[in-house]
Amino acid sequence: MMKSSLTRSPSRKEWITVKVSVKHIKGMHFQGEGSAKVLTNMDASVTAGGTGHGTSPMELLLMTIAGCSGMDIVLILEKMKVKYQRFEATVEGERASDHPRVFKDIEIVYKFWGESLPKDKLDRAVQLSMEKYCSVANMIDKAANLTYQIEINER
Repeated sequence: MMKSSLTRSPSRKEWITVKVSVKHIKGMHFQGEGSAKVLTNMDASVTAGGTGHGTSPMELLLMTIAGCSGMDIVLILEKMKVKYQRFEATVEGERASDHPRVFKDIEIVYKFWGESLPKDKLDRAVQLSMEKYCSVANMIDKAANLTYQIEINER
């Protein structure tokens, strides 16, 4: 059951607060804004009663996993002095058929392009992100089966 207010555990010494605002535009179209003041449009698909003028909230959730872990991976690979030409991630989630239709399984495919890429370092960077640093992945992993794989392409 969802709570209407945040309850903080006395064992927690420090909290980092994140705040966003979401504004209803029209129909199923909403705009979100965070601290960077960048607007994010959210909307339902046309078949779900929206206009399709934004990304669905569930798609955004998948994007946040790739974005969060991707930022970690870039920083870790920089520290490891690993040079790559291109890096992308695709995320696919399978949802339950009954409401609230949560994600049951989510798979991330990390794709790297470059010459003589060190597989062991790529593996380690992704593992560190997924198991230690990425807040989004660690939170989602408590609710869904989250898996990943790595693809290395020479060119």
